[in-house]
Formats: sequence, structure tokens, C-alpha cells
Amino acid sequence: MRRLPPLALLTPLLVLAACASGSGAAGGTDGGAASGISQADDHLRIEVDRGNGSPPQTWTLRCAGVVAGSHPQAEAACAHLEGMSDPFAPVPGDAMCTEQYGGAQTARITGTWRGTPVELELSRVDGCRIAQWDALGPVLPVPVGVEPQA
Repeated sequence: MRRLPPLALLTPLLVLAACASGSGAAGGTDGGAASGISQADDHLRIEVDRGNGSPPQTWTLRCAGVVAGSHPQAEAACAHLEGMSDPFAPVPGDAMCTEQYGGAQTARITGTWRGTPVELELSRVDGCRIAQWDALGPVLPVPVGVEPQA
């Protein structure tokens, strides 16, 4: 019996994984047109918890084509994101962060941006996370420390 080298066994799997990843690089502009969702859709769900016992606030934001969603500053948020090179990059694991506390607020952003899945957890527990939060500007429309209007 002839044995295949390990790379020969992995090649078909890598090809299948690349096809399934939906990167859209070789797939043209319609991306996932068969599913009715374009790979270029920038559709986000943003949930902000003030950390003060009030219920979290949730908004949707769509930036591809026509700006839409329930986000209170949708135009500004989309424009801000468009100006960022990698808005949803996590804080590097080896980052050295100042030991400062910015508050109990947390946020979660999920969806897709430029055809790439987004799943980002945000907090204000140290200098790196505060900077990450602040860099998103109008995307997180709840000013830190401001109580909701009744």
C-alpha cells in the first residue's frame, strides 16, 4: 500500500476550506447572491451595557450602500468606520496596558464588516480597552457616564 505524504492529504481540505470561507476574492462581486446577502454588506448589531443596572441598549447599523438601521448616529458611525483601517481588531494579547479603570460599561459588536465576520467584546477595564472603546467614537453612541433619558 502506498502512503501519501501529509501535505497531499491536507491539500484537498485546504482547497475546500478556502472555498467555504466566503472570502469573495475570486467569487466576483455578488458574493453570497444566492443566499440574498452580499458579501460586501456591512451590517452590525451593537449592544451597550452602561454597567449601572439599566437594561442594555441595542442598535443595528448597515453601512453598505444606503446607511440604515436603528443606530441614532448612523451616518456618523458609518463614516467613522469607513475611515478606520481595522476598526474591529482585538487588543493584542501581548499588549502592555495601563492599569486604569474607565468604568463598568461593556459593549458587544457582532455582524459583518467588509464581508468579514465581526464579534468584538469591549470594556473599559484598562488603558488598552478604554482606547479601543474611544477609537470607535460614534459607533458606541451612549456617552460614558450619562444616564438614560426617562
